[in-house]
Amino acid sequence: MIRVIVLLVSYSMIDYRTQAPPILREFLTYHETIQGHSKKTVDEYFLDLRTFFRYIKVEKGCVPRTAVLDEISIDDVDLQLIKSVSLADIYAYLSFLSRDRLKNSKNPGAGYGLMASSRARKVATIRSFYKYLVTKAKLLDESPIQELDSPRMRQSLPRYLTLDESIQLLESIEGENAERDFCIVTLFLNCGIRISELVGLNLTDVRGDRLRVLGKGNKERVVYLNTACQNAIEDWLAVRSQSGAADPYALFITRKHTRITKAGVHYMLKQRFTAAGLDSSKYSAHKLRHTAATLMLQNGVDVRTLQEVLGHEHLNTTQIYTHVDSDALRDAAQSNPLGQVQAKPRRGRPPKQKEG
Repeated sequence: MIRVIVLLVSYSMIDYRTQAPPILREFLTYHETIQGHSKKTVDEYFLDLRTFFRYIKVEKGCVPRTAVLDEISIDDVDLQLIKSVSLADIYAYLSFLSRDRLKNSKNPGAGYGLMASSRARKVATIRSFYKYLVTKAKLLDESPIQELDSPRMRQSLPRYLTLDESIQLLESIEGENAERDFCIVTLFLNCGIRISELVGLNLTDVRGDRLRVLGKGNKERVVYLNTACQNAIEDWLAVRSQSGAADPYALFITRKHTRITKAGVHYMLKQRFTAAGLDSSKYSAHKLRHTAATLMLQNGVDVRTLQEVLGHEHLNTTQIYTHVDSDALRDAAQSNPLGQVQAKPRRGRPPKQKEG
């Protein structure tokens, strides 16, 4: 069995430009400069590939099996080693991830075996790397993992607030920073923006009834503001304009006049959920995004429009919300014109009588 000791490394210490071998560095640079992926995304790609090739070096006998996996250097990873990887090697790696890899590097007591979603992301990274070598770098004729399926994931329905709970949350916001917090919650519930998108908003992003949002992969989109959002922004700006902000561009600032952070928003929401009588352990900024999506679908917004509003790259990401509204599903079943057709009664058995 491969020996695993996890070393805690902060993201600030990760720099693929100096830590990755040339062939990996070219792939990562391509994603950052050409594909426009964020630094955090590219760092995740690097970490995924680093763990993978550390494992491969052990399996191929490049280092002793007694080596500590997270201390193995990948400086010598080259095309020859990359070409030697087979589909069987990938399956063995996935088995290692599901059985022997720590679930949480920050909490060794959490046990072993990564979730299917984590393994699927790592498969996607490896697949993307080999696809790059085949289609862009032209260093391989074919990918050894083109037939590999991603781990099957259990589809869970998103948790969300009901309409009454959403109103309850909004109506409970009062006291210090009330205008700011009400505006933030209103944007989450009406626009479905991500927390990273919200904290990145600048004053210049508000343009009348439109909000310029910078989403994942630095993709820009326009979100239209309804009356509630416009009024909430106007009320907040009336207060904010009196605060000499250290960041003159930030739309949302703290009491110290600095741009609000994701941690600050999470803390604020936890307090506001509790004050509204809602379980703060069950809800978060992302759950408010789920709420916005669900309420829009329940009130007639089609799924493709919702895809644009939420900034989803793929429609199947948005379609999870179509499974939430059980009332709509029940109505759809009842509206089927064949819903009233019944089997002919068998001999000796009286026909069923309609209720009511």
